[in-house]
Amino acid sequence: MRGRCLVLSLAVAASLFAQRQPARPALPQIPNSVQAAADLIYATYGARRLHLDLYLPKSGAGPFPAVVYIHAGGWRIGNKLAFRRQAVHMATRGFVGACIEYRLLGEAKYPAAVHDAKAAVRWLRAHAAQYRINPNKVGAAGGSSGGHLAAMLGTTHRVKELEGEGGNPGFSSRVQAVVAFNPALDLVELGKKGIRPGGQFNPVFQFLGVRYEAQPQLYAEASPITHVARDSAPFLLLHGTDDEAVPYQQSVEMLNRLKQARVRAELFTAQGAAHGFYQGILWYEETLKKMEEFFTSTLK
Repeated sequence: MRGRCLVLSLAVAASLFAQRQPARPALPQIPNSVQAAADLIYATYGARRLHLDLYLPKSGAGPFPAVVYIHAGGWRIGNKLAFRRQAVHMATRGFVGACIEYRLLGEAKYPAAVHDAKAAVRWLRAHAAQYRINPNKVGAAGGSSGGHLAAMLGTTHRVKELEGEGGNPGFSSRVQAVVAFNPALDLVELGKKGIRPGGQFNPVFQFLGVRYEAQPQLYAEASPITHVARDSAPFLLLHGTDDEAVPYQQSVEMLNRLKQARVRAELFTAQGAAHGFYQGILWYEETLKKMEEFFTSTLK
């Protein structure tokens, strides 16, 4: 009975979370200038296959810079269509975009999702010639939990234990730029305080599978802010000041840590914006412009 109540409470929390998200523009039609390839297999774990959708310019010899897009959802829900609008737009600007699925909490806990994100980067490099990709110019973008994974890509290229075995082991999973929307960056702080007031819903605990008090070192290992170093990727952080799920201060602290390490870093502050603001009609165009400008300056 207790287990059933837990499942119901998580379902209710997820429903309330979804209801509080801003209204989104409709998914775009694919323009004639963009080539799309759906459900390409990028990683294999036994019988399990992980897929991505690829968007790339139809014309031009390239090679083009590429971006891995990682959806939000508390590591529990969501799908690879979440960043399709941004990926299609960026493809019209000369970028290859890979919108990925990854193993969610109902299937596997940390570090599975990190392994999957790294496998996606390796896949892009392994198929660089086929899809006219510049293997030396690969970025990552994500929101919330996807922002966490993008930030892990930007900071953990020296951590061999997080590489995983999804395929293409001869290629690097390092990225050259990161754009993270309202990202979870310090899981130690989130694990101590809980994501929401009162701690009634804490995806971080579910993600790591253990309470902070039991394994604080695991929370530190899973935090992008822990791994910041001089050779971390350049970062653009975008965060709303009224984020009820991941506090705005997370991005402020990450910005400071990156600057202390002399890494290029920027913070776009959305005054009064709540969690998931970047997908809403009010902020979408402005945040898309910031992302395009940042990836153009870092990857082109």
